[in-house]
Amino acid sequence: MPRYRLLVEYDGTQFVGWQHQQNGRSVQEAVEAAILRFSGEVRRVQCAGRTDAGVHASGQVIHLDLVRDWPPDRVRDALNAHLRPDPVAILSAEQVPDTFDARRSALRRHYLYRILNRRAPPALEAGRVWHVPWQLDAERMQAAAQALVGRHDFTTFRAAECQAESPIRTLEQLDVARVGDEIRVAASARSFLHHQVRSMVGTLSLAGAGRWSADQVREALEARRRSACGPMAPAAGLVFLRVDYPS
Repeated sequence: MPRYRLLVEYDGTQFVGWQHQQNGRSVQEAVEAAILRFSGEVRRVQCAGRTDAGVHASGQVIHLDLVRDWPPDRVRDALNAHLRPDPVAILSAEQVPDTFDARRSALRRHYLYRILNRRAPPALEAGRVWHVPWQLDAERMQAAAQALVGRHDFTTFRAAECQAESPIRTLEQLDVARVGDEIRVAASARSFLHHQVRSMVGTLSLAGAGRWSADQVREALEARRRSACGPMAPAAGLVFLRVDYPS
C-alpha cells in the first residue's frame, strides 16, 4: 500500500483546529472528505503538528496510505479540486517509504508569530496578525526571549488542558525582530506544548511594552505555574511554518 507525504497550507480562521472535534469543522475533516471523494477510501491522516482554532499553516505535513498506486501529482491535483472552496491547499505530494511518519519522523517544528504594531488596524491582514496599537520594543522582547531558550520545564506556558506527559521541552530558537510595522517571533523546537508559543508571545509583549523585564520573564518560567504567565496571544497571528525531517 503506497504511502504519500503531503505538504499542506491552510487558513485556520473558519476551522476549529486541525484535529477532529465535536464543536465544528476541522482541517483534518476537510482533507479526509477530499480523500474520500477522490479515491473512494475512508482514510484517517496523520499530521506533523496539531494546530488550534484560528491558527494557520504554510508548511503542515501529513501522511496517508492509499490502496491504489496513484501518481503523486494526480493525488495533489485531485485533492485540491475536491477541497474547493475550503481555504486548504495541497502544495506538493510525494511517495515515501512506509517507515515515514509525519509526526514521529519530525526532527524540528518551526512557527512564526506576527504582530502588527501600529495605530491603524489591519485591513489586508485581518485575521492573520495580532494587532497591538501601543508601541512595542522588539529589542526588549528579543532580550527577554533568550531567557526561555534551552531545556526547561515550561509549565508556565502550557495550557491547562495540555495532554503532553511532560512539561519539559527544549526550545532551540525564540527570536524577535521588527520588520517595518510588524514584529515577528520565530520559534523552533522538536515539539511544543499546547498553547506554548502563544503563551510565550503574550508574555514577551509585556516586556516589549516595558511592563516586564527580562528577569521577570525568567522568573515566570521558573515559577512553573500557569498563573505566572502573561496574557496568551490570539490565534490569528500564529503560522505553522515548516517541519524538518531527516534528509
